[in-house]
Amino acid sequence: MTGLSRTARANALLVFAAVLWGLAFTAQRLGAERMGAYTFSSVRFAMGAVLLVIIIQIVDGVRHTPSAQRRAATRAVLVPALPIGVALTVAVNLQQVGLVTVTASDAGFVTGLYLVFVPLLGLFWGRRVHWSMAIAVVLAVTGLYLIAVTGTLTLKPGDLLLLGCALAFAVQILLIDHLGTHLDPLRFASAQFGWCAVFSGVLALWREPAPFQGMGESVWPLLYGGLISVGIAYTLQVVAQRDAQPTPAALIMALEAVFGAVGGVLLLHESLPLRGWVGAALMLIGSLTAQIGSIKNEMRTTPAPAASPAPSLP
Repeated sequence: MTGLSRTARANALLVFAAVLWGLAFTAQRLGAERMGAYTFSSVRFAMGAVLLVIIIQIVDGVRHTPSAQRRAATRAVLVPALPIGVALTVAVNLQQVGLVTVTASDAGFVTGLYLVFVPLLGLFWGRRVHWSMAIAVVLAVTGLYLIAVTGTLTLKPGDLLLLGCALAFAVQILLIDHLGTHLDPLRFASAQFGWCAVFSGVLALWREPAPFQGMGESVWPLLYGGLISVGIAYTLQVVAQRDAQPTPAALIMALEAVFGAVGGVLLLHESLPLRGWVGAALMLIGSLTAQIGSIKNEMRTTPAPAASPAPSLP
């Protein structure tokens, strides 16, 4: 499989993840109304981790992977997944707390600002930004502005929390690219989910007056948030980032803002004015523009096939 085809597959996985995350804003908003933010995060990431553990056991069984090799692969992901689990804990809990005071659509758009933070932070990793990436970021940020800012530019407390969430997600994206692309993707994803579940559970016990209460009233949000948003979508992110650069990946994943708005309109009866739809279109154009630089980089770095030797004369 060529580098270009791997990139196309990675992009498709990220788009699917963005769809699932966008709809998850609705589930998270419903969960925020019925249970503590840290409890919701802990339970749903624990569910995602358990789902992956089951899948890993099935895959290892089908492949007849030796027990020693299984243990070695599991030990290899625990430490690298720890800082990513910390970044994920900060991101998802700031997001969940912020959802108490903002709409699902606004949450999707403010969270999507990680598309700006990823290339900026990437400069510290020595990553150069292609001109198409800069144009793509400008288009996407303009789209975010049209969607999220309907009057004077003011930030509510919930929006400030979501900006912090966006920064933490940018760190998580870059850490996955830096630490996890050479590791077993399922085990690596499961480990970061497990760390996030543990840290969020500790926060629930420390900060919430009634930790781990309200789960019975939030079964459906938890099932979607745990099995679909975490178990499937976040795993797709880890798998896709093995073949996708952080900045174009972030621009694709930021489309969750568009799908979050659509989910808010369809499921929560929230409104989105015409300028919001124009903003969504600009975000889509920005995401597509980002792929120009990504594809050109792949074409430059993919080695040309070796020429066949000329047949020798008798």
